[in-house]
Amino acid sequence: MTRRTARGAMRAEVAESWQRSAAAGVTCDAPEAPVTIQESDLRSLREAHPLARVFPLLDDVLGQAVRDVDAVMAIGDAAGQLLWVCGAPSTLRRAEAIGFVEGSNWDERVAGTNAPGLALATGRSATITRAEHFRASVQPWSCAATPIHDPATSELLGVLDVTGGDQVVVPQTLAMVRAAARMAEAELARDQLSTRPATPRTRGIGLMLESLGRSEALLTVDDGRGRLSTLRLSPRHSELAMLLASAPAGLTGDELAVLLYEDDGGSSTLRAELNRLRGLLGEELLASRPYRLTASVSGDWIATEALLAAGDLRGAMRSYRGPVLPRSTAPGVVRLREGLESSLRHALLRSREADLMSAWTRSAWGRDDYDMWVAQQAVVPTTSPMRALVDGQVARLDRELG
Repeated sequence: MTRRTARGAMRAEVAESWQRSAAAGVTCDAPEAPVTIQESDLRSLREAHPLARVFPLLDDVLGQAVRDVDAVMAIGDAAGQLLWVCGAPSTLRRAEAIGFVEGSNWDERVAGTNAPGLALATGRSATITRAEHFRASVQPWSCAATPIHDPATSELLGVLDVTGGDQVVVPQTLAMVRAAARMAEAELARDQLSTRPATPRTRGIGLMLESLGRSEALLTVDDGRGRLSTLRLSPRHSELAMLLASAPAGLTGDELAVLLYEDDGGSSTLRAELNRLRGLLGEELLASRPYRLTASVSGDWIATEALLAAGDLRGAMRSYRGPVLPRSTAPGVVRLREGLESSLRHALLRSREADLMSAWTRSAWGRDDYDMWVAQQAVVPTTSPMRALVDGQVARLDRELG
């Protein structure tokens, strides 16, 4: 089965991927995908990754099946870096010729159009057959991939892929890959439920607010007895909860209005929103005069700030899932968002750590950061397979910025 017509027409999503690959500076004749994780770092990255908990399950469910048909199974992180590649030894040796190895990067902006890269770029399952691959060296292969998400937060964790020959190009392959990914997500959900009650808070109620990279915050309430409930807050309630979490001593109504609204007309609206939020949380968790959260409060952005203050830039980058409430225009939220982003960005620029800078520029919020690309250019060796991508992006931004 082929995805091109007799006239050689290309599917729209594949054509768009080719355009992104070309714009990023990938060349059709590049023989291998670049290795962006050195062997010395691979083990620690695997152990720290959430998908390490479900790798044995995926290998058992899908790994043996792909070995039987001379294909390979790969699991990559959210940046497209392959953490595990499994298959028969002879198939793995052939895959090495195109750089399909553990530690290599298959983001489409680095490796050209391919199924795991397309799945990460679009957030949807993808199949790429032979000639649909951007690089000529990959065109003897076909692949099917699907994203894997955290079941509690919907955060993108990585991608599951099967790569092989023509036997991969059947609908059953993608269905099998998707089923395995959903099974992994279900296992992660069970794992979260079974481990959370094991560490109950010993003192009162606790609140955990997640707002990094999310337009609607997640609020997890721990009742102090190990029972957890999670609420997805509306955009306005997300802003209110975050502003209150950032002010442990509390805020007056006037102070909160200044931080929440871009103009002066929100006093009555603010009272109504606070009443609705109190209805969600309960009378005991949201006090007034001044307005404050009465429980122990933690937040993902606070954890990132703490890691950064402690000098743990790698830890801060791992915890940073994106800008704080990126769609919010509330002045107080904008100030918190810009403050954290600026601190993290300047620490990266000073770090001279090419892999951390690369993680930033591969992200949606950092892909057009000219200064970061130039800083990468200064530290990435001319012999590195990443240099062509970096040079291409600097040239693109030079053109676009005039």
